[in-house]
Amino acid sequence: MARTRKGRSWAQWRDWSVEKFWALLIFLFVVFPIFWIALTAFKETRDVYTTKVWVPLTLDNFITIFTPPFNYGKLVLNSFLISTITVAIAIPLGLMAAYVFARYEFRGSQILMVGVLVTQFIPPLVVAIPFYTLFRSLGVTETYLPLVAVYLSIVLPYSVWMLKGFVDALPIEVEEAASVDGCNEFQTLRHITFPMMLPGVITALVFSFIMCWNEFTYALILTGEETRTLQLGLLATVGVRGVLWELMAATGMVVMIPMFILSFTIRKYFVEGLTMGAVK
Repeated sequence: MARTRKGRSWAQWRDWSVEKFWALLIFLFVVFPIFWIALTAFKETRDVYTTKVWVPLTLDNFITIFTPPFNYGKLVLNSFLISTITVAIAIPLGLMAAYVFARYEFRGSQILMVGVLVTQFIPPLVVAIPFYTLFRSLGVTETYLPLVAVYLSIVLPYSVWMLKGFVDALPIEVEEAASVDGCNEFQTLRHITFPMMLPGVITALVFSFIMCWNEFTYALILTGEETRTLQLGLLATVGVRGVLWELMAATGMVVMIPMFILSFTIRKYFVEGLTMGAVK
């Protein structure tokens, strides 16, 4: 059988080349829209509607969205605070609930877990109007409370399901040994279980934060003028000449940049967390 210079047969080399080709094609399919948005965000207005790649770049679009009348700095702060508050509440509660579901058998536990899962299939528009009516009657529509409360109803069940898989993957013998050494349940969870499943907790935290950061429907209905999130800033990029693509692209980059930074910062824990709950 004919061999290539690296010792592979031609059939093996052909199969390897086909795999690389499809991997490259998928990579370009995923990356190209991000590249084009980034390029459009830095284009001058006269170049936005062209397909030119080598064009003069400018920061004017970013300056525009952070100055009047757009003032997206406030929207960024709102999105960050709402997402952070929601995650700070959901992850500890989700961890404790997941630990109970994973380690204890009690009457109705399976039904409760199914109920937690079912909440993830409720369309947002079905409950958005009742939520709006409730919060308007309480007079809190100009605060962060409506979005935090609604996001908790989304993120908390998701966190419970994800973290339960991570708790199931931990050997229970370690916790039993801690109990023999005199640790109570809270001490075992704090000093033994939590440090061992830290990658899983970080993974759940990242996904939960992204869900809150990217949410649009509830933010559109339940926020007031002072509590609008960055996602709603995309609507303001529609002007008298139609969609202001350069401003929308700049806003899109502002939305994506925190996700990129967060992903690269915790990528080690992220990969460990994704594989941690895969095997019991």
